[in-house]
Amino acid sequence: GNKICKIWKGGDVEDDDSPFTQRGYNIREKHLGKLHRAASRGDVSKVERILSRGNADLDERDKKKRTALHLACANGHPEVVALLVDRGCQLNVFDNKNMTALLKAVQCQKEECATILLELGADPNPPDVYGNTTLHYAIYNEDIPMTKKLLLHHADIESANKDELTPFLLAVHEQKEQMVDFLRKKNLSLWCFKTALVLVVHCESASIVSILLQQNADVFSQDMSRWAAEDYAIFSPFTGHPSFSHTHSEKIDQPSPTLKTLCGAHILA
Repeated sequence: GNKICKIWKGGDVEDDDSPFTQRGYNIREKHLGKLHRAASRGDVSKVERILSRGNADLDERDKKKRTALHLACANGHPEVVALLVDRGCQLNVFDNKNMTALLKAVQCQKEECATILLELGADPNPPDVYGNTTLHYAIYNEDIPMTKKLLLHHADIESANKDELTPFLLAVHEQKEQMVDFLRKKNLSLWCFKTALVLVVHCESASIVSILLQQNADVFSQDMSRWAAEDYAIFSPFTGHPSFSHTHSEKIDQPSPTLKTLCGAHILA
């Protein structure tokens, strides 16, 4: 199941094989063709020589469906990126994880490479196999300059990954305070703020609660199990914010059938 459902059901949300911990490609040069190898190394003159022969396929894929552009972006070689793009390579090709070269550049924090691609029309919104977009990776990396560029180029701020986390909810879940503060000023949906407030109480972060409340988020916005952020605060060891007063515990004196099912009657007894 996804992270939000696990939180609503009181489950563990840790994920040891998070895509956010995977950065650059695992590259074995012996498996690469000449163009891929030169692009991976950042050898501009060699890339130019290979292309000048006229028979090189700019968009050739290796065994993992990566193009030369993917490898140049992952390794941070903007001169190679500029050369490949100038010669007419495709910008939005997917590797075996459904990542475009732009997505890989953002994930690997290669801002110059990403900027070249954005300015030439690369699409920031195609998700990878995990449902993450460029904006998810920029926010996880706490990269405000890159996030600003992506938003300027129409990155979708409401796109949810397979854990049903939008970029903003990812920032809340991962307790990226700077990013939460930056994104709350954007045109986010009310649902996003409601969900964020419930999520952040589960994560027990008083500082992020404070940031969210600056946006006048409703403390009593209820989630799908008819719990509100207030209710989570009552059951949580988190008591760090005065907005979550225990004086409202009567809200769960008559718990809904859904709430009983999800949490177990013994918890509510």
